[in-house]
Amino acid sequence: MKKLMMICVSIVMLSSVKASEPIQPIVAEKSINQAQAELGKKLYFDPRLSKSGFISCYSCHNLSMGGTDNLKTSIGHNWHQGPINAPTVLNSSFNIAQFWDGRAKDLQEQAGGPIANPGEMAFTHELAVHLLGTIPAYVNEFKQAFGTEKIDIDKVTKAIAEFEKTLTTPNSRFDQWLLGNKSAISQTELEGYQLFKNSGCVACHNGPAVGANSFQKMGLVKPYQTDNQAEGRIAVTGKDSDRFVFKVPTLRNVELTYPYFHDGGAETLAEAVDIMGQLQLGRKFTATENAKIVAFLKTLTGEQPKFMLPILPPSSYHTPRPQPFK
Repeated sequence: MKKLMMICVSIVMLSSVKASEPIQPIVAEKSINQAQAELGKKLYFDPRLSKSGFISCYSCHNLSMGGTDNLKTSIGHNWHQGPINAPTVLNSSFNIAQFWDGRAKDLQEQAGGPIANPGEMAFTHELAVHLLGTIPAYVNEFKQAFGTEKIDIDKVTKAIAEFEKTLTTPNSRFDQWLLGNKSAISQTELEGYQLFKNSGCVACHNGPAVGANSFQKMGLVKPYQTDNQAEGRIAVTGKDSDRFVFKVPTLRNVELTYPYFHDGGAETLAEAVDIMGQLQLGRKFTATENAKIVAFLKTLTGEQPKFMLPILPPSSYHTPRPQPFK
């Protein structure tokens, strides 16, 4: 009865959101398989899925740091320099696709990539599955979550994806404002939002994730200057028209997810706003306008995921040992 009442209250609150606003409140995912999510949580934190026994999903998507690593590009196996900035895992279930170039259609497909990437976790899917099968507690948890002791990479990635679906950040101050609490943001922040709307930022940054729902060219008005070799969607489609077309990043929790852009080229929000204004809108914001937009963007920081850190099951005598220096 209590759960039904909470759902009804949520529906009433959401119905009060102004239909004219291009941004909608974050709503937590409801269709979660709890057994799979709990298993996925352990796999997300488990560095044994890497060759070194040191790198996990958490390494590049630190949930204490906005779901990213705050580096221009991430560090992989044997101190390999990653080719691109690690996007946040927070609210990633809202993404139109995964990775900057959208090469993975969903969270499950994305989850298998880093494990087998020689520059990231440097393992193989076969080795990961074999390793998990040598840990009795994992075998039991896979049986509880999937109804079978048979472990395969599909179940591994499905569990990780199910956990990542729980990593939403509702109830930001801006969401509270959208839901009718007009004192949730200041006058300066409201003016920043009006600038954000009226300048055209919402053409790409809209919806619950304030972005992440389309692919757009980086440098519409003038080219973006970077030494980074990533060229965007062309790597997936092979179409020259997709050169420098990237997935629009979510702006949720953006004050936590610096540095910005696919190459980590903007160190601060103020710098990112200035560059986006000139490259995408053909507009040079004044210092006052920039500060107001930055103030608005900081209202998009929501409640961060909170849970007990998982205690990982111990390896058995048969579990392959890590090779951190090979």
